[in-house]
Amino acid sequence: MSAQLLEDFAQVASDWFWETDTEGRFTYLSPGIGRFLGRDVSELMGRARHAIAVNGTDADHWRPYREAMARREGFRDFDYPYSHPDGGTRRLRVSGEPRFAGDGSFAGYRGIGTDVSREEAARTALSAALGDLTASNRRLAEQNRLFEAALSNMVQGLCMFDAQSRLLVCNHRYREIFGLPPEAVQVGMSQRALCEVLVANGLYRRETTVDSLCEGTRLALVAAEAAPIHRELADGRILAVLYRPIEGGGWVSTFEDITERRRNEARIAHMARHDALTDLPNRTALLREHGAALMGEARAGAGRLAMLCLDLDRFKAVNDAHGHAVGDALLRAVAERLCANVRGGDLVARLGGDEFAVLHRVADEGGAQRLAERLIAVVSAPYELGGYTVEIGMSVGIAMAGGEADDVERLLRNADTALYHAKGGGRGQASLFAAAMDESAETRRVLERDLRAAVGTGAFELHYQPLVEAGSGGVRTLEALMRWRHPERGLVSPAAFIPVAEETGLIVPMGEWVLNRACRDAAAWPEPVSLAVNVSAVQLRHRSFAQTVLLALAASGLRPERLELEITESVLLDDTEANLETLHLLRRTGIRISMDDFGTGYSSLSYLRRFPLDKIKIDRSFMREAGHLAEPGPIIRALVALGAHLGITTVVEGIETADQLAAVRAEGCDEIQGFLFSPPRPAGEVAEMLAALRARAADAAEAA
Repeated sequence: MSAQLLEDFAQVASDWFWETDTEGRFTYLSPGIGRFLGRDVSELMGRARHAIAVNGTDADHWRPYREAMARREGFRDFDYPYSHPDGGTRRLRVSGEPRFAGDGSFAGYRGIGTDVSREEAARTALSAALGDLTASNRRLAEQNRLFEAALSNMVQGLCMFDAQSRLLVCNHRYREIFGLPPEAVQVGMSQRALCEVLVANGLYRRETTVDSLCEGTRLALVAAEAAPIHRELADGRILAVLYRPIEGGGWVSTFEDITERRRNEARIAHMARHDALTDLPNRTALLREHGAALMGEARAGAGRLAMLCLDLDRFKAVNDAHGHAVGDALLRAVAERLCANVRGGDLVARLGGDEFAVLHRVADEGGAQRLAERLIAVVSAPYELGGYTVEIGMSVGIAMAGGEADDVERLLRNADTALYHAKGGGRGQASLFAAAMDESAETRRVLERDLRAAVGTGAFELHYQPLVEAGSGGVRTLEALMRWRHPERGLVSPAAFIPVAEETGLIVPMGEWVLNRACRDAAAWPEPVSLAVNVSAVQLRHRSFAQTVLLALAASGLRPERLELEITESVLLDDTEANLETLHLLRRTGIRISMDDFGTGYSSLSYLRRFPLDKIKIDRSFMREAGHLAEPGPIIRALVALGAHLGITTVVEGIETADQLAAVRAEGCDEIQGFLFSPPRPAGEVAEMLAALRARAADAAEAA
């Protein structure tokens, strides 16, 4: 093959050729490289590949590439982001093989590159190139050899046919997908003959015929828009087949194995609708869907629908005594018992933590009561888990569909209200919802209505409270605390409206407002002072949460290192894997993660190791009576030592007196927070507050 012919091919190919020296620096690039990279060859010669990448300093990403080069091995399909001069980012994929000099010494690498960020455009360009090469049958063999170099590295199988449906080009990947030997696919054979080979070898499912394959091709080529056809092979694999006509007649077919993608999509869809621990339907998807369907059937006269809200009694004691592994096993065992004791068509769901729900079709309220009592007895029977005999109880709240309870969420709220009534009556009981149980229902509805209006009108404001360095008294962080200025009630306590916001989902837009406003405020603070923002488990569960945080930083100009997100311990039991992934993603950007109210809930060493925590805030309850009783000292000392061992900053909350301050300083904590330094103050008073605290720290240092 002449060098000029290779150069001509490089001008039209959807890939490019490259060579590097022993140090990984470019020594050759296809002349047409500017079409992909926006730079002349001269600008790139002598530069290493990682030097033109967006993430050239990301050691983890580049490790497989560098290890392959260090071992002098070939590599395939290595992707990296490239910063294009037009301001955009392209995704490039390269494959290469080592080359050696005549004396056997290593001379560098050569290979092929592809702009996979525009695979559709590349595919079109390749089809056009292949169409040009069909002009002369006399050059068919030479053209096939030329294109084999480019086609051999494609992730898709490719076949090209002329206007008479004769095969012109077939790449190695196509034969690999179908497991065909080279002699089975011959240039010049008809498309029908090729389909006969596939069917005769039993590669497609039994009902697939040669006629159906050929007809499918014809219909795809005359369709108004090109769209992949999904075909299932006999071994269960799924191919996405795309047909594109080429100018002058004929077409190009590409074949992509999407089996793993389909499996991943199915897994993701399943995960979105099921609880990860028990594999039961979850509240956010299946419970609502199935409940809506059952309520529709009930309205049509198919009996009545009951919602049972179930809460395990003494579950936390089991968790604390035997660890979370036994606790998780217990939740799975409970799920199995519940599923085994309901009828087909009924639904058992996990709401989160140790709460479950059952949607059950009954004739009357008595039927729901009997089911609840039976489930209490079943769940309360002893369990043998990991060598332990475990006993728990269960309380049940029951709500019947109908009347005002005409949707799943309302029905669930009624059942939850009945559950609290059952637990208040001594646990281990089942209570049927009645309006009298919720004397504050109207007040709560008014509060919810006003809260929704406040979200729309922006009736919130932020106050800030300092976190002070224990030794120097300097301010490290200001914590943003939300306040609601009600037109009639004045400032409403967060304890009154945050639970309602979380229950209704209003916490998501409210939390987004807090992030944006607080980041804008913090951008104007002195550089050493960081911002802490409380994050609800409901916010963290929202798919767009990470994006919301990053957009708030971008809009305000606040560096990620100056933002700290405070989570509560309830996050640890709420879809842990998804939360863990989100927190790791945010932490990789430089954002710090803090656990608020540590020591009051589900604290566990396993969670401290799994979750990317930079700071733990020891709950203020440990400081009550500090200076008067001996108990808080050893507890705080142990938690501070734990934080130091794990490399986690410790903060003690609730410092209100000089005696408490002296006590926590003696225990060696890193930071302190409390009214002794300052109550939460409006954003407009932050500068004054910081100045006062600086003066106080200076006076203390001078006195020392």
